[in-house]
Amino acid sequence: MIYVAPSLFAADFANLEASVKRVTDAGANYLHLDVMDGAFVPNISFGAPVIAALRHHSKLFFDVHLMINDPIRYIDDFVKAGADIITFHLESCSDPAAVIRAIREREVRCGLAISPATPVERLLPYLPDIQMALIMTVVPGFGGQAFMPEMLDKVREVRRVADRDHLKLDIEVDGGLTADNVGQATAAGANVIVAGSAIFKAKKPKMTIGMMRSAAMMNPYKG
Repeated sequence: MIYVAPSLFAADFANLEASVKRVTDAGANYLHLDVMDGAFVPNISFGAPVIAALRHHSKLFFDVHLMINDPIRYIDDFVKAGADIITFHLESCSDPAAVIRAIREREVRCGLAISPATPVERLLPYLPDIQMALIMTVVPGFGGQAFMPEMLDKVREVRRVADRDHLKLDIEVDGGLTADNVGQATAAGANVIVAGSAIFKAKKPKMTIGMMRSAAMMNPYKG
C-alpha cells in the first residue's frame, strides 16, 4: 500500500489545526512531523509540545522525523506527545542500535533515516530491527528543495535486501516529491511518500494527493 505523508513543515504555522484538517480531508494517511534542532541541521522547527497539541485534533498516523543530535534523550517526550513512529538519523548518534532499542521498548514503531551523503551500506545492517527506512531525497533541513533522483538507487538496494531477507519494511522518501516524480520513487520500491509544499501549498490538495496516488499505481515496484 502507498501512504501519503504531508510534511507539517510546509503548513501555515499560524493555523496548524486547520492546515492538518485540510490535508486530512484531502486523503492523507500520515502526518510527517519534522523536528529540527538547529544543530544536526541548520534550521529549527518545532518540538514535542506542538506535536502533543496537534495529537488532540488529529487521528492521522503521526510520523515523527527527528533531525536532532543525540535523539535518545528525547524519545520519551515524543512517545508521550503521541508519535506512532519515531525516525531518527543514522548520522545523529554514536550508537544507533541503542536508540532503536529505546524506541522499540516504548512500543512505538521505529524508523532509521540516512542523508544523501551517507552510503546506503551503512543502513543495511539495521534493517531487521526497524519498521521503516527513510531515504532523504534532499539535504535535510529546509523545505522546497529539488528532488535528487540519484537517491533512488538507495531505495532500490534497501528494497532488494528487504525482499531477499523477507523483511516487512516500509521505505519512505522525503524531499522534493511531487506528482511528477512520485512514480519514480514507487517504481524503485518506496511506499511512503513525504511531500510538503506540493500538498500544503496546493490550491486543491485532494487533487494533488489523488494525482500522486495515480502516479504510484501506474508505476509499481516490480522487483
